Amino acid sequence: MEYARFGTEDEDDEEDAATQYMIEQSLLESSKQREARRDTRDSSSSECADIRKIFIAIRQGKEKLLKDLCVKHKDLFSQTDSRGWTPLHEAAAQSNQTILELTYRASGPDAVERRTLRGQTPLFLAVEGGLIENVSFLLKQGAQPDSQDLDEDAPLFVAIRSDRADLVKLLLQQGSRVNQEGCHGRRPLHEASRLGNAGLVTLLLEAGARADPRSHYGLTPLALAAQGGHLEVVKTLLKRGADVLSQAQDEASILYEASVSGDPAIISLLLEYGADANVAKHTGHMPIHRVAHRGHLQYMFDCVLLVSHYLEALKLLLPVTSHEDVNDSGMSPLHSAAAGGHTHCIKALLDAGYDPNYMLHPWVRRSYDDERKSALFFAVSNNDVSSAKMLLEAGAMANQDPIKCLQVALRLGNYELINLLLRFGANVNYYCRVNTTHFPSALQYAFKDEVVLRMLCHYGYDVVRCFDCPYGDGSHIPEDYEGWSNTVIKDTMVTTC
Repeated sequence: MEYARFGTEDEDDEEDAATQYMIEQSLLESSKQREARRDTRDSSSSECADIRKIFIAIRQGKEKLLKDLCVKHKDLFSQTDSRGWTPLHEAAAQSNQTILELTYRASGPDAVERRTLRGQTPLFLAVEGGLIENVSFLLKQGAQPDSQDLDEDAPLFVAIRSDRADLVKLLLQQGSRVNQEGCHGRRPLHEASRLGNAGLVTLLLEAGARADPRSHYGLTPLALAAQGGHLEVVKTLLKRGADVLSQAQDEASILYEASVSGDPAIISLLLEYGADANVAKHTGHMPIHRVAHRGHLQYMFDCVLLVSHYLEALKLLLPVTSHEDVNDSGMSPLHSAAAGGHTHCIKALLDAGYDPNYMLHPWVRRSYDDERKSALFFAVSNNDVSSAKMLLEAGAMANQDPIKCLQVALRLGNYELINLLLRFGANVNYYCRVNTTHFPSALQYAFKDEVVLRMLCHYGYDVVRCFDCPYGDGSHIPEDYEGWSNTVIKDTMVTTC
C-alpha cells in the first residue's frame, strides 16, 4: 500500500510539471503575439506618417521633398486617405503640373483610373478644379474622359456647369461622348440649356449633340431653356429642329414650362413655332393658369416692369386659349390669379370675358380640405381686399362656398374685408350646424369685438334668434345630430342658449 501511495505522488508531480510547461509556453506565445502586433502598429504608424508626408508635399507644392519621397516610398503612392484619394488624386486637384507629373511617374499608369469613395477619377477632380493643364496631361496619359462618379456625373457635365468652354472643347476633342447619359437620363445639352449658356449649346450641337433628347421624366433641353427664360437658347434649339409640341411625363408642354418664367418673348416665339396653348398638364392646369398664378414670382427691380411683364404674357395667351378647354380643365384662370394675389391678372381675365362665378369642378375641389369653389374664396382667404373687391364688382356671388367667405373674413378680423362682403350681399345670418344652438354663426366672432357686432347688426343680423331656444327645458342634442363635419371651421362655439 505504501508503494502504491508513493507511485501516485510521482504521477501527480509529472502532471503538474506538464501543466506548468503548457502555461509557460502559452505566456511565451502571447508575449510574441503582443510584440508582433506592436511591431505591426509601429510599422503601420510609420507608413501612415510617410503617406501624410506625401500628401502634404503635394498640397504645399514641395517639389524637392516629393522627389525624395518618390524614391524612398514609391510603394506608398498606391495608398489612399480617408476620402479614398490616392496621391495622384491630390496632385490632379493642385495647380502645379510638375507635382502632377512627379506623382504620376511614382504612381504608375493604372492610377489614372483609380476612384475615390465618391467614384471620382483624377481627371474628374482636375476638371472640377478648372485646371486645364492637368486635364490635358491626364488625357494624354490615357484617362477616360467619360468616367462617371457615383452620382452619374461625368467630366463633361462638370465643365459645362463651370462655364468652361475651353474644357468642354478639350474633352470633346479627346473623345468625350456629346450624347452621354447622366443622372436622370439628362445629356450635356440638357445641362447647357438649363443654365442658359447659348455658346455651349451651339458648341455641343456642332459637336453632334441631338437637339431633342429626353430625360427619364420626358424633359427636353427646349423645355428646360423655356422654363429658365433663356430666349437665345430657345431660339437656337428651335432652329435646330427641337419639337415645340413635346410633352414631359406629366404631360406638361413646352409652353407650360415657359409660363414659369412668364417671358413674353419666349411665349410669343413658341406660339410662332406652333405651340398649343390648350394642352393641359395631367392635373388640368394649362399655360394660362400658370401665368396667372405666378405673376409675382419673377424678381425684377421695377415693380411696374414686373406687372407689365406678366400682363403681356397673359395677353398673349388669352386670344389663343379656348374657353371650352378651360372649362374642361375644371378650374378658371381667375382661381389661379386670385390664389396668386394678382389683381392686374384678374382684371385682364375679367375683361376677356371669364366668369367670376365659375366654380371649381368637384374633382379639383376635393384637394382642398374646405372644399372651396369660388375665385372670391381664394381672394378672401389671402386677405386680399383689392382682388376681392374687383371680383365682387364684376358680379361674384359671396355665398357660394361651403364655408362662407364672410366666415373666413370674420376669422381674419379684417374690418374692411368684412364690410366689403356685407355690402355686396354676404349673408349675415348664415348658419353652420356645429352645435346645438341655432343663432346665426357670425355672432361667435363678435362676442369681444363691438365693431364687428355693430357691423353685423347694421347689415341685418337676426338678433331675436339669439334669445330663442327651440329645445326649451329638454335635451339640447337632437337625435339626428352628427357633430363635426370636414366642411366647417372647427371653432370653439357656445353650446348653451
